Amino acid sequence: MPLSKVEREVKKQSLLGRVTAVFVYLFEKLMPDPFVFAVLLTFAGALLAWKFAPNGSPVSILAAWYSGVFGLFTFAFQMVIMLVAGYALATSPLVHRGLAKLASYATNPLSAISLTIVVGMVASWLNWGLGLVTAALIAREIAKRVRMDFGWLVAAAYSGFVISTEGLSGSIALSQATHGSALNIVEKITGHGLPLSQTVFTRFNLIPIAVLFFVLPVVFRFLAPTEANTVAADPDRLRAEDAHKPVAEKAEGTPAARLDNAWPLNLLLVLFGLSAIFFELKRNAGAVDLNSVIMTLLMAGLLLHWTPSAYIAAIKNAARITGPLILQYPLYGGLMGIITTTGLAGVLSKLFIRYSTAHTLPFFTYLTSLVITLFVPSGGGHWAVQGPFAIPAARDLHASFAGTTMAVAMGESVANMLQPFFALPILAIAGIKMRRMMGFMVVTFFISLVVFGASLLLLVPAP
Repeated sequence: MPLSKVEREVKKQSLLGRVTAVFVYLFEKLMPDPFVFAVLLTFAGALLAWKFAPNGSPVSILAAWYSGVFGLFTFAFQMVIMLVAGYALATSPLVHRGLAKLASYATNPLSAISLTIVVGMVASWLNWGLGLVTAALIAREIAKRVRMDFGWLVAAAYSGFVISTEGLSGSIALSQATHGSALNIVEKITGHGLPLSQTVFTRFNLIPIAVLFFVLPVVFRFLAPTEANTVAADPDRLRAEDAHKPVAEKAEGTPAARLDNAWPLNLLLVLFGLSAIFFELKRNAGAVDLNSVIMTLLMAGLLLHWTPSAYIAAIKNAARITGPLILQYPLYGGLMGIITTTGLAGVLSKLFIRYSTAHTLPFFTYLTSLVITLFVPSGGGHWAVQGPFAIPAARDLHASFAGTTMAVAMGESVANMLQPFFALPILAIAGIKMRRMMGFMVVTFFISLVVFGASLLLLVPAP
């Protein structure tokens, strides 16, 4: 049977595709499991702290690590419950049909790649938690319909996350716009905060986002592996994993069985939860955070699965994907404890700031952020580490506070393309190894590195 034009284009690998294939090969051979990667980062952070940090004694490092391991438990559970709730919601009949309908627009590998990136970018800009869940689920739905390399597809899904910290839910920008926030370092230093009109809705932030919105879907189309190198997902496995698995019912007609299937219980709890979300949003002037996203996912899942027993079954089916997160997030908490408590992050930050001018400070802050994100990948924790050094430097050099602030956010989102911390949820939902995806992520990293760096050098206005 003759190949279609699109299929011939995929099989004829481009130069960029061949270069990417080398990265894919290297990562598959050299990249350890994300858990092992977190262990190696832990020891690297400890050695750097011992060598360079002002409080880097072995006792201080161990104490900081021990404390940090337990300091990320709240965030770790938020991520776990967000994944479970999002996955359970996706298995509800209504949402499943919606995802299937959206995935049906992908009729071949190239259109699938473009659609996945666009969906991931839009969702991530609106809310980073929503972006992680949505992108992974649409990738699964597409993989059931289109035969293509699954690592390439999942990398496209995660690439949308590169604009998450520059979007409406970015914790760094939101905290600087929130009066009295403990993380509003600009307000503490200058006496005034930064509204989103000066950070998120600026040309130096929106223009690079628009560029990436156009460039990434196009470039990824040229990364298609050859047929011989394609590792496709098993659509039967994906369908089986997403199949609804009801719990064993109790005896018909018993009070227990009637309670387990009492839809009014779900409906009352949904009304209760939605009321709580409404008053919380009203109290926070409409600001959407991770907790409100999680609560919305939970309430939507309860409503669409309709009965308690159906939702319990969906949650049990979804919970199987959370193991890697539970294992690895405490290690990152310990690593963050080492970097922040010993003062190593301050050493790194001051090193770049020392060579900055009013014009180049945002750019050098961006480079610093790239390095710090490898060790402190959580947005709020990262800003708590770098902000106290970057913002006073902006004041002393008369540099742009908004540009310096967003430079930290941009550096974090770019470095996350090579840092497994936020990739873990997508990997867990998709059911794929990190090393298969990372070779493609190198392309996203370098493109976004240049685009955001150029914006900070060329578009940040003088203060």
